[in-house]
Amino acid sequence: MILDRFKLTDRVALITGAGKGIGRGIALAFAEAGADVVCAARTLSDLEATADSVRERGRRALPVAADVMKTPDLEGLVDATIKEFGRIDILVNNAGGTLPCPALQTSEEFFETALRFNVTQAFLLTRFAVPRMVETAGEGAIVNISSRSSDMVQTAFVAYSAGKAGLNMITRNLAAEFAPKVRVNAISVGGVATGALDVVLTNETLSRQFQQNTPMGRPGTVEDIAACALYLVSPAGSWVTGKIFQVDGGTEFPAITIPTPPL
Repeated sequence: MILDRFKLTDRVALITGAGKGIGRGIALAFAEAGADVVCAARTLSDLEATADSVRERGRRALPVAADVMKTPDLEGLVDATIKEFGRIDILVNNAGGTLPCPALQTSEEFFETALRFNVTQAFLLTRFAVPRMVETAGEGAIVNISSRSSDMVQTAFVAYSAGKAGLNMITRNLAAEFAPKVRVNAISVGGVATGALDVVLTNETLSRQFQQNTPMGRPGTVEDIAACALYLVSPAGSWVTGKIFQVDGGTEFPAITIPTPPL
């Protein structure tokens, strides 16, 4: 049956930023599809809650407190995964994000931190994980969680946009290098109803503007993103690599514009 191609039975997935939001949604979706999950983030209490929900779905879970900005922590995540489960089949580079800031107020440190958080750490974790994927499972699949800010002009997001644009390009480049054994794709996410969007969704005026500027008339859900991630890492997506999937409610311009100071 075609639905069998979406199963992840006994595969092992490592997911960063898994304590909340999109990362948590992906962890639970993968567990429902049959995967064991390594949940990584900085806050252990959030990870424990995600891990408990994975176990409720009948799968094993390993919560690992880690800071993706620290290279030793990234190496430790891969080591912990192999030690606990003996293999790694799937990597989801979900951790990332940068607050808006007008360009002329964006410091060198702010800009470089945004690049580190949104693209460098994902590259490094991928570099550490891929040899172990091939060694232990023979193949693998990687999904990078990007943003429509990567290709859609948005004021006050120069640092974040640069980071996510870089993430898109490493997705395409690494896919070419790692094929056919390891597939690499990305999801370019629109406005999803997580804590990061609360400032919009809890304001009646901004929420109305957001919905009017989104063709599908609503924010995305974590399940919308998780469903795409499941397709990309499962056998259903076995002929797909190097692609950037836009899951954004049909948006072609920013649903909300942040004003910046005039010159």
